[in-house]
Amino acid sequence: MRNILTLAILAASVSGAWAQIGNPAFMGADTRMQKPGDPAPNQTNNSDRVFARLVAAGGAAEVDFAHMSADRASAESVKNFAQRMVKDHDAANHELAQLADTAKIPLPEGLLPDQEAMKAKLNDLQGHDYDVAYMAGQITDHQRTAHLLEWEITGGEDANLQQFAMKTLPIVLEHLQLAQKIHAELTDASGGIR
Repeated sequence: MRNILTLAILAASVSGAWAQIGNPAFMGADTRMQKPGDPAPNQTNNSDRVFARLVAAGGAAEVDFAHMSADRASAESVKNFAQRMVKDHDAANHELAQLADTAKIPLPEGLLPDQEAMKAKLNDLQGHDYDVAYMAGQITDHQRTAHLLEWEITGGEDANLQQFAMKTLPIVLEHLQLAQKIHAELTDASGGIR
């Protein structure tokens, strides 16, 4: 598993190096141009807009779910992970909100329907059951976020959002690896609860 993560990090760093900053693909109809085919600064394309909205909603959910862990988690490793999620995602959420404001991308307020469903599931759990479900959800969420960041790196128009994605991807991959490690410690090799 460590080799897979190493390859993913290497692939992400290589794709980031080869990515074209300011990719004009998928421009919206309202994109202003400096000259034909050359978007004015701080222009976004549809990929940028979808990226910003999905990552903002995911980041807000990360913080929301992490706060739940203070009362519901039993394992110290889960509580420490949750504290790190609050710290790291609060900072990333703030930076993304500023970038989205500059790019005039409205961000969603509140949780998305799948996040509401996960919150309802977690609300019904305590202790070890909460720990296992929370960490499993964190693996899925961080995998999804890593894909979104890679998508923005290669398909975004806004250079600032692309740079945010390049800077954030290694942190998200580190969170993913930590979530996988903690989840593995909480469950046995067959996937059952210890």
